[in-house]
Amino acid sequence: MIYFDNSATTQADPTVVDTYSKVSNNIWGNPSSLHNFGEQAFSLLNQSRKQIADIFEIKPHEVFFTSGGTEGDNWIIKGTAIEKRAFGKHLITTQIEHPAVINTMQQLESLGFEVTYLPVDKRGRVSANDVAAAIRPDTILVSVMVVNNEVGAIQPIAEIAEVLADYPKIHFHVDAVQAVGKGLQELVFNSRVDFATFSGHKFHAPRGVGFIYMKEGRRIAPLMSGGGQEKNLRSGTENLPAIAAMAKALRLVHEDEQAKIAQEQVVRQTIIEHISNQPNITVFSETTSDFAPHILTFAIEGVRGETIVHAFEEQGIYISTTSACSSKKEQVSGTLVAMKVPEHIATSAVRVSLDATNTIAEAQQFNQVFDKLYVGFEKIFVKN
Repeated sequence: MIYFDNSATTQADPTVVDTYSKVSNNIWGNPSSLHNFGEQAFSLLNQSRKQIADIFEIKPHEVFFTSGGTEGDNWIIKGTAIEKRAFGKHLITTQIEHPAVINTMQQLESLGFEVTYLPVDKRGRVSANDVAAAIRPDTILVSVMVVNNEVGAIQPIAEIAEVLADYPKIHFHVDAVQAVGKGLQELVFNSRVDFATFSGHKFHAPRGVGFIYMKEGRRIAPLMSGGGQEKNLRSGTENLPAIAAMAKALRLVHEDEQAKIAQEQVVRQTIIEHISNQPNITVFSETTSDFAPHILTFAIEGVRGETIVHAFEEQGIYISTTSACSSKKEQVSGTLVAMKVPEHIATSAVRVSLDATNTIAEAQQFNQVFDKLYVGFEKIFVKN
């Protein structure tokens, strides 16, 4: 079995699972309890928070735990809208954001907020100039993902930050879910970035846990009210085993980070060089520095994406259509539509997403299976 769907979710590292199990079995007190058992849990919670902060060179009180990327995006966007509604009701994002951002923006529109959805170029990148042009006196938030989850395009976060330097009251949020362990820390934690979203299961932590970065001095309204956890900003008993496991996973993914990035790049390049030789193939993910090292999206024109996915699955290779969140809905990639890719090509797109554990041997096996499947797909080309 070859697993090439790491942008959807990664396999939890065995040592991370071990941490989860040990905390579940040995430190199962409530961190809010006053007794010693609760204090042990509270101490581990703070230790995990500090570990994450140290890795990113931020302050522990700037880390807030969540259930994952979707909650984080919702919280930052809606929390900003609620907190700053007296100052404006205009938000800016892009046409290629994750549904957790796009659908949240659309919900706010139904509540009377106005949203500008910025276009992208044919490479899937937004323009900082377009961000500048969209800013209004009533703009309260700019939300842009760091790495596009469908084609891997890295957005010009530093350039957008320069634009927003002249607008210190506008919140700047980046969705960093696909950016962890990809050498992009300086982009994510640019001094002008106010909020960032992270999801544990994208970097070998358990599912159902994540965190946000909230820059010191910034404020958003809470979405979860209750017992006052996370400084009254995100109530609910903390998922301590998952949080401790996530802190460990984050430390592990940053060990030898550059070597891991190089591994992903060489595996991706091995596939790109091979499949690009065939006609009817369109590769959307570039090997340039403004594309992430782990995502490769391509189309076999005339063959539907889900057909390609299942054909590879029958050969023991797991890939996906362009987004796991929309794959079962048979939706055309929103990113490719925004890139103005013709529909007959966009519906043929599939995504290979890598991890440092993937090998050149796996890439070579993928290429062999690709050649075999391509011969069968040629019958479809003839019909079209």
